[in-house]
Amino acid sequence: MSRVLVADDEAHIREVVRYALVRDGHQVDTADDGEQALARLARGGVDLLVLDVLMPELDGLAVCRRVRATARVPIIFLSSRTEEADRVLGLELGGDDYVTKPFSPRELAARVRAVLRRVGGDAPPLAPPPPPLVRGRVAIDRARAECTIDGGAIVPLTVTELRLLAALLEHPGRVLSRAQLIACAYDGDHHVTTRTVDTHVRNIRAKLASHGVDAITTVHGLGYRGG
Repeated sequence: MSRVLVADDEAHIREVVRYALVRDGHQVDTADDGEQALARLARGGVDLLVLDVLMPELDGLAVCRRVRATARVPIIFLSSRTEEADRVLGLELGGDDYVTKPFSPRELAARVRAVLRRVGGDAPPLAPPPPPLVRGRVAIDRARAECTIDGGAIVPLTVTELRLLAALLEHPGRVLSRAQLIACAYDGDHHVTTRTVDTHVRNIRAKLASHGVDAITTVHGLGYRGG
C-alpha cells in the first residue's frame, strides 16, 4: 500500500482527492499548505506527492524546488493554471505529471497509479536487479535508480527522466517515436502527451550538458535517438 501526501489549501479539494485515493487502495496524508507538506515529507515514508500549485505563503512550485534539492519523491501537480507554459514549468522543475482543475478524481487516481508504477511501486520486492546500462560516458544503475557520468558524477534525474533516458540508451542508434517512448518509459500511460515527452527530454539534455555530455539526438518529424 502506497502512502500519498496531498497538499492543497482548499479543504474540499483535499477531501475529494483523499477519498478517491483511499478508495483506490492508498494511504493518504494531507497538508493545508506548502510548509506543512515539507514538514510531513521530512518525516519520511511518502511515496508520492500531489501538490497544488496555487497555495498561499509557499506555493507548489517553491515546494517542488525544495523537494528536488534533496529528494526524488514523485510529484503530481494539481493546478487551475491551464496554459502550456505553466505545465512545462511544472515539469521542468521536476514534476512527473500535471493535472488541471477541474479534474476527474478517477483520472487523478489513474495518474497516481501510473506514476507509482513507473517508479517501481508494483515491482516484486525480491526480483533480481537489472544489470547496469552503460553507453559511452553515461551509466544507469536501475537497481539504485541512479545515473552517473564517467563512473562518478551523479546526474540528478527524476525517476521519470531516468526511465526515459534508459529507454533511449537501451536502443542505441535507433530512432524512437514519442509514442514508442510513452510505451517504453511510461508503461503506455495514455495520459502522457507528446509535449510531456519533449519537456522531459529537454530536462535530461540540460542535466547531461552540465557534464559535457550529449546523449540524445532529435530526428525531426520522427522522434529521438539515443547513444
